[in-house]
Amino acid sequence: MCVPGTREAVLGKLSRRDFLKAATAATLATAISQVATGTLLANEDEDEGVVARVVGRRFRKVVDLTHVMTPDFPTYFGPPQLQIEPIFTYDPNGFNINRWILNEHTGTHMDAPLHFSAAEWSADEIPISRLVLPLAVVDIRAKAAQNPDAQVTPEDLRAWERRYGRIPKGACVAMQSGWAEKVRTPEFRNADANGVMHFPGFHVEAVDFLIEERSVYGIAVDTLSLDYGPSADFVTHYRWLPTNRWGMENVANLDKVPPRGSTLVVGGPKIAGATGGMSRLIALVHEDDEDDEDDDG
Repeated sequence: MCVPGTREAVLGKLSRRDFLKAATAATLATAISQVATGTLLANEDEDEGVVARVVGRRFRKVVDLTHVMTPDFPTYFGPPQLQIEPIFTYDPNGFNINRWILNEHTGTHMDAPLHFSAAEWSADEIPISRLVLPLAVVDIRAKAAQNPDAQVTPEDLRAWERRYGRIPKGACVAMQSGWAEKVRTPEFRNADANGVMHFPGFHVEAVDFLIEERSVYGIAVDTLSLDYGPSADFVTHYRWLPTNRWGMENVANLDKVPPRGSTLVVGGPKIAGATGGMSRLIALVHEDDEDDEDDDG
Protein backbone atom coordinates (compact mmCIF):
# COMPACT_ATOMS: atom_id res chain seq x y z
CA MET A 1 0.00 0.00 0.00
CA CYS A 2 1.40 3.41 -1.00
CA VAL A 3 1.34 6.52 1.15
CA PRO A 4 -1.28 8.92 -0.34
CA GLY A 5 0.31 11.17 -2.93
CA THR A 6 3.28 8.86 -3.59
CA ARG A 7 2.32 8.10 -7.18
CA GLU A 8 1.71 11.76 -7.98
CA ALA A 9 5.00 12.82 -6.41
CA VAL A 10 6.99 10.21 -8.32
CA LEU A 11 5.32 10.90 -11.64
CA GLY A 12 5.83 14.60 -11.12
CA LYS A 13 9.61 14.08 -11.06
CA LEU A 14 9.88 11.35 -13.71
CA SER A 15 8.99 11.44 -17.35
CA ARG A 16 6.76 8.60 -18.62
CA ARG A 17 9.76 7.01 -20.31
CA ASP A 18 11.89 7.27 -17.15
CA PHE A 19 9.05 5.82 -15.10
CA LEU A 20 8.80 2.80 -17.42
CA LYS A 21 12.56 2.28 -17.16
CA ALA A 22 12.39 2.37 -13.37
CA ALA A 23 9.43 -0.02 -13.29
CA THR A 24 11.21 -2.39 -15.64
CA ALA A 25 14.34 -2.39 -13.52
CA ALA A 26 12.33 -3.24 -10.41
CA THR A 27 10.42 -6.03 -12.17
CA LEU A 28 13.57 -7.71 -13.44
CA ALA A 29 15.74 -7.16 -10.38
CA THR A 30 14.95 -10.46 -8.66
CA ALA A 31 15.54 -12.60 -11.74
CA ILE A 32 18.76 -10.80 -12.66
CA SER A 33 20.15 -10.91 -9.13
CA GLN A 34 19.42 -14.61 -8.85
CA VAL A 35 21.23 -15.25 -12.10
CA ALA A 36 24.19 -13.22 -10.86
CA THR A 37 24.37 -14.96 -7.47
CA GLY A 38 23.61 -18.47 -8.69
CA THR A 39 20.52 -18.94 -6.51
CA LEU A 40 18.20 -20.24 -9.25
CA LEU A 41 16.47 -23.56 -8.71
CA ALA A 42 18.03 -25.42 -11.63
CA ASN A 43 19.87 -24.97 -14.90
CA GLU A 44 21.03 -21.49 -13.92
CA ASP A 45 24.14 -21.73 -16.10
CA GLU A 46 22.03 -22.63 -19.12
CA ASP A 47 19.50 -19.87 -18.47
CA GLU A 48 21.88 -17.11 -17.42
CA GLY A 49 22.52 -15.88 -20.94
CA VAL A 50 18.81 -15.61 -21.69
CA VAL A 51 18.04 -13.34 -18.73
CA ALA A 52 21.30 -11.42 -19.14
CA ARG A 53 20.10 -10.29 -22.57
CA VAL A 54 17.54 -7.98 -20.94
CA VAL A 55 20.11 -6.24 -18.74
CA GLY A 56 20.68 -2.73 -20.03
CA ARG A 57 17.68 -2.79 -22.37
CA ARG A 58 15.29 0.14 -22.42
CA PHE A 59 11.57 -0.36 -22.77
CA ARG A 60 9.04 2.10 -24.17
CA LYS A 61 5.75 0.32 -23.53
CA VAL A 62 4.24 -2.19 -21.13
CA VAL A 63 1.45 -4.43 -22.44
CA ASP A 64 -0.77 -6.61 -20.25
CA LEU A 65 -1.30 -9.97 -21.99
CA THR A 66 -3.79 -11.16 -19.37
CA HIS A 67 -7.57 -11.43 -19.66
CA VAL A 68 -9.70 -10.19 -16.77
CA MET A 69 -10.89 -13.33 -15.02
CA THR A 70 -14.58 -13.67 -14.12
CA PRO A 71 -16.71 -16.68 -13.13
CA ASP A 72 -18.25 -16.79 -16.63
CA PHE A 73 -14.89 -16.91 -18.45
CA PRO A 74 -15.05 -19.66 -21.12
CA THR A 75 -13.48 -22.99 -20.16
CA TYR A 76 -12.19 -26.04 -21.96
CA PHE A 77 -14.77 -28.33 -20.35
CA GLY A 78 -17.66 -25.88 -20.63
CA PRO A 79 -18.95 -25.27 -17.07
CA PRO A 80 -17.56 -22.36 -15.02
CA GLN A 81 -14.29 -23.05 -13.20
CA LEU A 82 -14.23 -20.10 -10.80
CA GLN A 83 -16.47 -19.28 -7.87
CA ILE A 84 -15.99 -16.11 -5.80
CA GLU A 85 -17.49 -16.16 -2.32
CA PRO A 86 -17.33 -13.09 -0.05
CA ILE A 87 -16.36 -14.13 3.47
CA PHE A 88 -15.76 -10.65 4.93
CA THR A 89 -17.31 -7.42 3.64
CA TYR A 90 -16.49 -3.79 4.34
CA ASP A 91 -19.89 -3.39 5.96
CA PRO A 92 -19.87 -4.55 8.76
CA ASN A 93 -16.27 -5.84 9.02
CA GLY A 94 -14.36 -2.83 7.75
CA PHE A 95 -12.48 -4.87 5.16
CA ASN A 96 -13.15 -7.19 2.21
CA ILE A 97 -11.91 -10.77 1.71
CA ASN A 98 -13.16 -13.29 -0.83
CA ARG A 99 -12.70 -17.03 -1.03
CA TRP A 100 -11.89 -18.42 -4.50
CA ILE A 101 -12.80 -21.92 -5.60
CA LEU A 102 -11.19 -22.58 -8.96
CA ASN A 103 -9.68 -25.04 -11.38
CA GLU A 104 -5.94 -24.38 -11.87
CA HIS A 105 -6.42 -24.22 -15.64
CA THR A 106 -8.75 -21.24 -15.83
CA GLY A 107 -8.47 -17.85 -17.53
CA THR A 108 -5.04 -16.71 -18.69
CA HIS A 109 -3.02 -19.47 -17.11
CA MET A 110 0.13 -21.55 -17.09
CA ASP A 111 0.44 -25.21 -18.03
CA ALA A 112 3.37 -26.38 -15.91
CA PRO A 113 5.39 -29.43 -17.02
CA LEU A 114 3.70 -31.52 -14.30
CA HIS A 115 0.33 -31.00 -15.99
CA PHE A 116 1.11 -33.69 -18.60
CA SER A 117 3.91 -35.66 -16.95
CA ALA A 118 4.46 -37.93 -13.97
CA ALA A 119 7.25 -36.10 -12.17
CA GLU A 120 8.47 -33.01 -14.03
CA TRP A 121 8.48 -29.46 -12.63
CA SER A 122 5.39 -28.19 -10.89
CA ALA A 123 4.63 -24.49 -11.33
CA ASP A 124 6.60 -23.48 -8.22
CA GLU A 125 9.68 -25.39 -9.40
CA ILE A 126 10.13 -23.59 -12.73
CA PRO A 127 13.32 -21.50 -12.44
CA ILE A 128 12.57 -17.79 -12.41
CA SER A 129 15.16 -17.37 -15.17
CA ARG A 130 12.77 -19.24 -17.47
CA LEU A 131 10.01 -16.75 -16.76
CA VAL A 132 11.82 -13.64 -18.05
CA LEU A 133 12.52 -14.22 -21.72
CA PRO A 134 12.34 -12.92 -25.30
CA LEU A 135 8.90 -12.99 -26.91
CA ALA A 136 8.30 -13.99 -30.54
CA VAL A 137 4.73 -13.58 -31.84
CA VAL A 138 3.77 -15.73 -34.83
CA ASP A 139 0.73 -14.33 -36.62
CA ILE A 140 -1.54 -16.97 -38.21
CA ARG A 141 -4.70 -14.82 -38.25
CA ALA A 142 -5.12 -15.03 -42.01
CA LYS A 143 -5.24 -18.82 -42.16
CA ALA A 144 -7.21 -19.09 -38.90
CA ALA A 145 -9.88 -16.85 -40.44
CA GLN A 146 -10.19 -19.38 -43.27
CA ASN A 147 -9.89 -22.49 -41.11
CA PRO A 148 -10.61 -22.50 -37.35
CA ASP A 149 -8.60 -25.74 -37.07
CA ALA A 150 -5.43 -24.03 -38.33
CA GLN A 151 -2.19 -24.88 -36.55
CA VAL A 152 1.21 -23.26 -36.18
CA THR A 153 3.52 -25.35 -38.36
CA PRO A 154 7.29 -25.47 -38.90
CA GLU A 155 6.75 -23.51 -42.11
CA ASP A 156 5.05 -20.71 -40.14
CA LEU A 157 8.10 -20.59 -37.85
CA ARG A 158 10.53 -20.56 -40.77
CA ALA A 159 8.53 -17.80 -42.46
CA TRP A 160 8.75 -15.77 -39.25
CA GLU A 161 12.51 -16.28 -39.18
CA ARG A 162 12.95 -15.24 -42.80
CA ARG A 163 11.39 -11.90 -41.92
CA TYR A 164 12.53 -11.28 -38.35
CA GLY A 165 15.64 -13.41 -37.81
CA ARG A 166 16.31 -16.57 -35.86
CA ILE A 167 13.99 -17.33 -32.93
CA PRO A 168 16.12 -16.60 -29.83
CA LYS A 169 17.22 -19.45 -27.59
CA GLY A 170 15.16 -19.53 -24.42
CA ALA A 171 12.32 -17.53 -25.94
CA CYS A 172 8.57 -17.84 -25.62
CA VAL A 173 6.86 -18.30 -28.98
CA ALA A 174 3.26 -17.09 -28.98
CA MET A 175 0.54 -17.92 -31.49
CA GLN A 176 -1.52 -14.91 -32.54
CA SER A 177 -4.64 -16.37 -34.16
CA GLY A 178 -7.06 -13.53 -33.43
CA TRP A 179 -9.07 -15.78 -31.12
CA ALA A 180 -8.79 -13.43 -28.14
CA GLU A 181 -11.30 -11.14 -29.83
CA LYS A 182 -13.90 -13.91 -29.50
CA VAL A 183 -13.34 -14.53 -25.79
CA ARG A 184 -16.78 -13.37 -24.57
CA THR A 185 -18.69 -15.15 -27.36
CA PRO A 186 -19.62 -18.79 -28.10
CA GLU A 187 -17.13 -18.68 -31.00
CA PHE A 188 -14.25 -18.84 -28.52
CA ARG A 189 -14.99 -22.49 -27.70
CA ASN A 190 -16.55 -22.88 -31.16
CA ALA A 191 -18.12 -26.27 -30.39
CA ASP A 192 -19.97 -28.05 -33.17
CA ALA A 193 -23.19 -30.11 -32.89
CA ASN A 194 -21.17 -33.05 -31.55
CA GLY A 195 -19.45 -30.96 -28.89
CA VAL A 196 -16.10 -30.93 -30.72
CA MET A 197 -14.36 -27.59 -30.39
CA HIS A 198 -12.66 -25.85 -33.29
CA PHE A 199 -9.88 -23.34 -32.62
CA PRO A 200 -6.18 -23.02 -33.55
CA GLY A 201 -3.16 -24.42 -31.71
CA PHE A 202 0.43 -25.63 -32.17
CA HIS A 203 1.14 -28.60 -34.44
CA VAL A 204 3.37 -31.22 -32.82
CA GLU A 205 5.92 -30.81 -35.61
CA ALA A 206 6.21 -27.12 -34.71
CA VAL A 207 7.00 -27.88 -31.07
CA ASP A 208 9.46 -30.56 -32.20
CA PHE A 209 11.24 -27.82 -34.15
CA LEU A 210 11.22 -25.45 -31.17
CA ILE A 211 12.58 -28.13 -28.83
CA GLU A 212 15.19 -29.74 -31.04
CA GLU A 213 16.39 -26.85 -33.18
CA ARG A 214 15.70 -23.65 -31.21
CA SER A 215 15.79 -24.58 -27.47
CA VAL A 216 12.70 -22.51 -26.72
CA TYR A 217 11.39 -22.52 -23.12
CA GLY A 218 7.74 -21.50 -23.49
CA ILE A 219 4.86 -21.41 -25.93
CA ALA A 220 1.67 -19.39 -25.64
CA VAL A 221 -1.72 -19.39 -27.35
CA ASP A 222 -4.69 -17.03 -27.46
CA THR A 223 -7.04 -20.05 -27.35
CA LEU A 224 -8.15 -22.60 -24.77
CA SER A 225 -5.43 -25.16 -25.48
CA LEU A 226 -1.89 -25.60 -26.77
CA ASP A 227 -3.38 -28.31 -29.00
CA TYR A 228 -5.90 -27.28 -31.62
CA GLY A 229 -9.57 -27.71 -30.72
CA PRO A 230 -10.38 -31.10 -32.34
CA SER A 231 -7.38 -32.84 -30.74
CA ALA A 232 -8.37 -36.03 -28.96
CA ASP A 233 -4.85 -37.14 -27.99
CA PHE A 234 -3.24 -33.87 -26.75
CA VAL A 235 -0.13 -34.78 -28.69
CA THR A 236 1.33 -31.26 -28.43
CA HIS A 237 0.88 -31.18 -24.65
CA TYR A 238 2.49 -34.60 -24.29
CA ARG A 239 5.43 -33.66 -26.51
CA TRP A 240 6.06 -30.22 -25.01
CA LEU A 241 5.39 -30.28 -21.27
CA PRO A 242 7.33 -33.43 -20.26
CA THR A 243 10.53 -31.74 -21.51
CA ASN A 244 10.27 -29.28 -18.56
CA ARG A 245 8.86 -26.54 -20.75
CA TRP A 246 5.77 -24.51 -19.94
CA GLY A 247 2.78 -23.26 -21.89
CA MET A 248 0.37 -20.34 -21.53
CA GLU A 249 -3.25 -20.51 -22.63
CA ASN A 250 -5.92 -17.81 -23.13
CA VAL A 251 -3.37 -15.05 -23.71
CA ALA A 252 -4.70 -11.55 -24.47
CA ASN A 253 -3.55 -8.51 -26.45
CA LEU A 254 -0.97 -10.15 -28.69
CA ASP A 255 -2.07 -7.68 -31.36
CA LYS A 256 -0.59 -4.90 -29.19
CA VAL A 257 2.99 -6.20 -29.21
CA PRO A 258 5.33 -6.46 -32.20
CA PRO A 259 6.35 -9.82 -33.72
CA ARG A 260 9.81 -9.37 -32.22
CA GLY A 261 11.42 -6.90 -29.84
CA SER A 262 9.68 -7.61 -26.51
CA THR A 263 10.63 -9.23 -23.24
CA LEU A 264 7.96 -11.36 -21.58
CA VAL A 265 7.67 -11.39 -17.78
CA VAL A 266 5.58 -14.32 -16.54
CA GLY A 267 3.95 -13.95 -13.14
CA GLY A 268 3.22 -17.65 -12.77
CA PRO A 269 1.73 -19.28 -9.67
CA LYS A 270 4.07 -20.29 -6.85
CA ILE A 271 1.93 -22.89 -5.14
CA ALA A 272 3.66 -26.11 -4.15
CA GLY A 273 2.75 -28.97 -6.47
CA ALA A 274 0.62 -26.82 -8.79
CA THR A 275 0.10 -28.23 -12.29
CA GLY A 276 -0.48 -24.67 -13.48
CA GLY A 277 -2.56 -21.71 -12.48
CA MET A 278 -3.86 -18.26 -13.30
CA SER A 279 -0.97 -15.99 -14.27
CA ARG A 280 -0.21 -12.35 -15.03
CA LEU A 281 1.72 -11.88 -18.29
CA ILE A 282 3.49 -8.61 -19.02
CA ALA A 283 5.25 -7.74 -22.27
CA LEU A 284 7.94 -5.05 -22.15
CA VAL A 285 8.38 -3.62 -25.65
CA HIS A 286 11.96 -2.61 -26.37
CA GLU A 287 12.69 1.04 -27.01
CA ASP A 288 14.71 0.27 -30.14
CA ASP A 289 11.88 -1.65 -31.83
CA GLU A 290 10.37 0.12 -34.82
CA ASP A 291 7.57 -2.28 -35.74
CA ASP A 292 4.92 -0.81 -33.43
CA GLU A 293 3.57 2.62 -32.61
CA ASP A 294 4.42 4.16 -29.28
CA ASP A 295 1.13 4.09 -27.41
CA ASP A 296 -0.07 3.10 -23.99
CA GLY A 297 -1.01 -0.47 -24.83
